[in-house]
This record gives sequence, C-alpha cells and structure tokens, in this order.
Amino acid sequence: MRIRRLGWAGLELEVDGESAVVDLFEDASALEPFVGPPHGPLPAPAAAGTIATALVTHLHSDHADPAAIAAALRPEGLLLRPAPAPAGGPLENGALVLAEQGIAEREISTQTVEPWESVTRGPFTFIAVPAVDGFGDPQVSWAIEAGGVRILHAGDTIFHGSWWLTKLRLGTFDAVFLPVNGPRVSLPHRQPPSPFAAAMDPQQAAVAAAILGARLAVPIHYDTLNGPPLYEQVDGPAASFLAAAREAGVTARVLETGETLELEAAATPA
Repeated sequence: MRIRRLGWAGLELEVDGESAVVDLFEDASALEPFVGPPHGPLPAPAAAGTIATALVTHLHSDHADPAAIAAALRPEGLLLRPAPAPAGGPLENGALVLAEQGIAEREISTQTVEPWESVTRGPFTFIAVPAVDGFGDPQVSWAIEAGGVRILHAGDTIFHGSWWLTKLRLGTFDAVFLPVNGPRVSLPHRQPPSPFAAAMDPQQAAVAAAILGARLAVPIHYDTLNGPPLYEQVDGPAASFLAAAREAGVTARVLETGETLELEAAATPA
C-alpha cells in the first residue's frame, strides 16, 4: 500500500493502480474567519479525477471538502460517509451544513456506513469503526485493508473506549494515522468552552497506538490550522507525539505533507 499524506488529516492511498482518499481538504476559506489562513499546503491528490473511493470520517469542513471530493472522484466514484446528524437547528448542526449542501449540489454518489459495516471496492476493504467527535457530531474512524496491509485513519476523534474492541475485532494495525493537536476550542455557540481537548493530544494518541498494537504510528491533524483563542493546539504536537510514542513503546514517524509511505504486509512467522 502506497500512502501519500495530504494536508491536515488527508491521505491518498494506492494499491494495484486503484486509489482512494480519506478526509480530503483543499479549501480552507470557510474556516478563515475562525482560524485564519492555513499554515502550510493543502495539495490535491496525485490521482485526482481517477479515484474510485473517497471517505470522510465526519462532515466538518476541514475533513469533508465537497469541491475537492468531486474533482478527485472518477465518474463512477463513490463517497463513503457516516450517518447524517439527527434533525436539529443551525446551532446544533451548523458545522455540517456546508459539506452536506456541497455534496448534494455536486450530486456526489454517497453511501452511509455504520460502525462495523464494511465495503469492498477494488483491492480495498473499508471498515467503519467507532469514533467520538469532540462536538458530539457523527463520526467514524476508517480501518482500511488491502494487499495484506491494515491501517487506521482516526480523523479528529477524542480518546475513547473502543480501541480495545477495535483490535479484538479486526486485529492489530500495520500503521495508524492519529490526530495529535489536542485543540482547546472556544466558539461563540459552544459556551462555556470546555477545558478539555476537542481531538486527541500527543499522549492520548500514543496510548491509542499502543492499545491498537500498531507497527507504526503517524501523527496527523496538526499545525495546518491553529487560530487562538478560538482554536488553539498544544505546543509542538508532532515532536511531543514522537516522545510520547517512545515512552509507550510505539514506533512512530512524522510524514510531511506530500511525503509518501510504502507499507508491505508483515512477514508471517515460519
């Protein structure tokens, strides 16, 4: 499995000439009033226009960019997504509206996938696994299997109690891609603000990687967006994660935006 890190939480995956993307995000303009312009690039996938499957962990604008998804998918491409939020007013579901409207306007073919459901497309099997959004919106993480390799993309989940169950049901992971920026968030319609992080911090991500039995852990979801006081990440999230991973006995590395990782199936003991 060939994995290219895109900006923020985005990944591009390729196996046997087939490609998929997860949490594609190229246009940050809707978020600039809250966090300012992005700190770093938000590149398009290399295989844009030919990609068979796009996945989103949730429908926040920094994880679900309808224009980018539409441009990435080939004509028969499919978007896999979690269930929509229950009916509610704009203060309840306002963070989801732009993505939902954009997907509908562009007539992107979608399939809702519930936790523990799996979808096979080409060489890939995509399994939705439990996740918990920092604001209570619907979210899943994605276990992705192909070519004897299994990875996990954890969006921007907070730490939760389903890590053990995920490993028990699916087995260990060759690589896990985990949010590490631990943001403290203070939004006008979410008051009083929580003193707790709205996504995993470096130590929590390292513990999650250890529980999941990851051969390799890679930090995502840091640096690109950081706009205190509304959205403020921890100091030095990537370096702090590497240190926490060492302490937890987890092999970890930083994958820079645009950099590629090649994963092969683990050798089976004789």
